[in-house]
Amino acid sequence: MIEISNAELSVMQVLWQRQPLSANDVVAALGNEKDWHEKTVKTLLNRLVSKGALGFDKEGRAYSYFPLITQHDYQLEQSQSFVERLFFGRVAPLVAGFASQNKLSADDVAQLKQLIESWEQEQKHD
Repeated sequence: MIEISNAELSVMQVLWQRQPLSANDVVAALGNEKDWHEKTVKTLLNRLVSKGALGFDKEGRAYSYFPLITQHDYQLEQSQSFVERLFFGRVAPLVAGFASQNKLSADDVAQLKQLIESWEQEQKHD
């Protein structure tokens, strides 16, 4: 599992939305939401390359960055790790916590019901 800090995750989110991007494009995209200097963003890009989360192509003197891991794969890996660490691998207590705090919307409940129905159908066929 690749460990990505919150700051690095901000960079990844920009590149998951649009790729490939130059370092300057990433700086510009983050400039609207973060007060980071160009050097900070370039440091984060280099860390992500070192960790194997980003790749790059060199185009003259400029570098063009792109993700080597998908957002879906990262989210799945992180959510599984979270559930394992905090809920001993059980999803029900997590969902129950959100439900008891009224943090589930009607749309969330509908999606959960659909996921459970799909899972039940798959279990019947296995």
